[in-house]
Amino acid sequence: MLTVRNLSVSYGELTILNNVSFDLTPGEWLMIVGPNGAGKSTLINAIVGGAPARGSVRFEGREIRSMKPQQIARSIGVLAQSHAVGYSFSVEEVVRLGRYAYAPTIFSGHRGEEEAIRKALEETGLYEQRHQNVLTLSGGELQRTFLAQTFCQDPRLLMLDEPTNHLDLVYQKQVFELIQDWRRREDRAVISVVHDLSMARAYGTRALLLDHGQVVVDGTMAEVFSDEVLNRVYGMDVRAWMGRMLAQWKEA
Repeated sequence: MLTVRNLSVSYGELTILNNVSFDLTPGEWLMIVGPNGAGKSTLINAIVGGAPARGSVRFEGREIRSMKPQQIARSIGVLAQSHAVGYSFSVEEVVRLGRYAYAPTIFSGHRGEEEAIRKALEETGLYEQRHQNVLTLSGGELQRTFLAQTFCQDPRLLMLDEPTNHLDLVYQKQVFELIQDWRRREDRAVISVVHDLSMARAYGTRALLLDHGQVVVDGTMAEVFSDEVLNRVYGMDVRAWMGRMLAQWKEA
């Protein structure tokens, strides 16, 4: 589905990504992990053309740089970690924007639009709130609104940059399980930037570990989350720390 080869991003003499390569096949949920400053978010941006990059990114064999924005939007959906909302749209109006790639103009409708909007609202549990002003939503509800917009876009590849950042536990679980259900449909895949290693292990099918802009390991969860690899990259005993955190709940 997605082929990334020798992707590099530099700003002046500062290199953020250095020759990153990987493949993604349908059905996978690739977790991009690594310390702060590893280049995780830059990788997401570079794949969809949001950062000046060298190298090759192909979606189903076609170079993304050669695709029109409308074509990219029909294939790839991107969900940011936060949203600055300064307009009083309703939830439904925000979700409706996810259909722009299918309409002749952003203001014109098209066949199947209403059904797609209704389905996205129902899938994310927002149908009853569809007329609510987005300025009145909680952080979790707002993130679900933009997730519904992405679902409404109906891409085959979903790319997420810290999708549950700043959300409480209930919304973290809710968002990840919505994405999990979406991924399990035919011919779909997900790429996520995740800081929480426990969430990455719980939901990922594969992982890509970055450090200082380079790929340390690209492989199975067992390969990437080995003690030797994680301890070297994070500079600490990761398993011992995670065990210590879990032990507090056992003691309680």
